[in-house]
Amino acid sequence: MVKSLQNRTQLNNGVKMPWFGIGVFKVEEGPDLIQAVKAAIKHGYRNIDTAAIYGNEEGVGQAIREAIQETGISREALFVTSKVWNDDLGYEATLAAYETSLQKLGLDYLDLYLIHWPVEGKFKDAWRALETLYKEEKVKAIGVSNFQIHHLEDLMKDAEIKPVLNQVEYHPRLTQKELQAFCVKNGIQLGAWSPLMQGQLLDNPELKELAGKYNKSVAQIILRWDLQNGVVTIPKSIKEHRIIENAAVFDFELAKEDMERIDGLNQNKRVGPDPDHFDF
Repeated sequence: MVKSLQNRTQLNNGVKMPWFGIGVFKVEEGPDLIQAVKAAIKHGYRNIDTAAIYGNEEGVGQAIREAIQETGISREALFVTSKVWNDDLGYEATLAAYETSLQKLGLDYLDLYLIHWPVEGKFKDAWRALETLYKEEKVKAIGVSNFQIHHLEDLMKDAEIKPVLNQVEYHPRLTQKELQAFCVKNGIQLGAWSPLMQGQLLDNPELKELAGKYNKSVAQIILRWDLQNGVVTIPKSIKEHRIIENAAVFDFELAKEDMERIDGLNQNKRVGPDPDHFDF
């Protein structure tokens, strides 16, 4: 059982990744971003997730440097993820994109680098670049995001190195059971983006009822459900009180029947793009 913010899951290459972190999707560069990342680190978060397309790697890097200076925490204690965007998928282009991300973040290495979307005809070349970065020890681990089962099968046909993680849209309306079973079978950790369905689930009557039962917020119920399902989770917030609240999920456990009730909310409904039909 995941007992604290610092608890980690061991990825298939032996690297340990915190189960819980902060995401910064759609958080613009500026003081709010820097304060949010610093607040997260101050309150015990060790997992920070960004991406080239978010346009905020510089702010994230600045926040990390300031937090290290102010708290005395080491860079090695943190787990930093970024992702290569679709325009940069290709062997040479992906290698260059990694260097650009590092430069913007002001870091010597990333803990995890992901292919952001499975662009047909492009993601295999990008994966070769990630394998090169990994072999050259420029990154601690490599993985993918938004890959369906067939994308993973296609990738692994030619890959030398298996992805350590697949980060996908994951919440009670999109439980991704088949994909998760495939990932578990293949030793690929599942990660969740948009775990709160961009706030759309916070008024759900069944989840509100469970929140009352456990004396927790709806968000806390959902995030606890993620963790008990063995999914690495990175809720996004820029408000310090919410960052603290999101992480207060280690002092209770959902009963099996309540886990099943939440699973029962699945409608295979997405708030983000469909990985089989996107045009960017």
